[in-house]
Amino acid sequence: MVRTTIILTLVLLSFACVTAAETDAALEAEKQLGVTFDLTYMSKWLSKGAEAYGSRGGLFETVDVDFYGSGFGVKVTHRSATASGYVNSSRFDYRPYYKNKLFTDSKYVMNYDISVGYEHYYKISPANANTTWEWIFAFSWPKLIGYGFTPKYIAHYEYPAKSNRNFRNRAGWAHRFIMGYDMKINQLPKPLNLSAELTYNDGLGGVPSDWSYFTLGMGTAFSITENLSFHPGLYHQVTLDRSICKHKDVTYCRLSMRYKF
Repeated sequence: MVRTTIILTLVLLSFACVTAAETDAALEAEKQLGVTFDLTYMSKWLSKGAEAYGSRGGLFETVDVDFYGSGFGVKVTHRSATASGYVNSSRFDYRPYYKNKLFTDSKYVMNYDISVGYEHYYKISPANANTTWEWIFAFSWPKLIGYGFTPKYIAHYEYPAKSNRNFRNRAGWAHRFIMGYDMKINQLPKPLNLSAELTYNDGLGGVPSDWSYFTLGMGTAFSITENLSFHPGLYHQVTLDRSICKHKDVTYCRLSMRYKF
């Protein structure tokens, strides 16, 4: 009940901001406050290759507020396991971000997205919770290769938010190297996005540094209404380091509904 109230409050506040912005449209017609609500189901809750909460699924509710196309924004996400027994592990993630482009007039155009997130386990005392800060540095080069291929690099740096002897040795990096390919299929309204990802874990989670997993994925999008869309995806992870994930092979899906106000 508390979770639902908070999410609805955020959505209503965001909608109020949109309404206020529209009243000033005559002054700033070219600028709009973007608000998107995303509800995602993940059949296996994986975080940078690691299984969470007994290899169960997860439900993520996100409100993403984009500040008038400036590149600045903030995401608030509630994460919870779909299985019983993990109620106290539910958490909120608060993540301000900045995204933009460089070298826009050349084939070396680079999209970047830099953000920092705070994980808040609101049902557990701070002394016992694995509360962390996580920086994400994401880059992609959509024109570098061409022919539908887009190389991407994402770096995660995570460290405890408080000095805690149970978690202080878990700080580290994860380096994700991704190749995406957009395949046009006549039967689909949007391209089928194929991806291959290889990740190097550099001490994150307190495990030895090594190549941790390789993942193949595919996903697409369907427009239901002008503002509502459905985003299904299917992925298969081959675990290279069992200290990251005890299962050699993990197949899972992501199903997302997005509504843009």
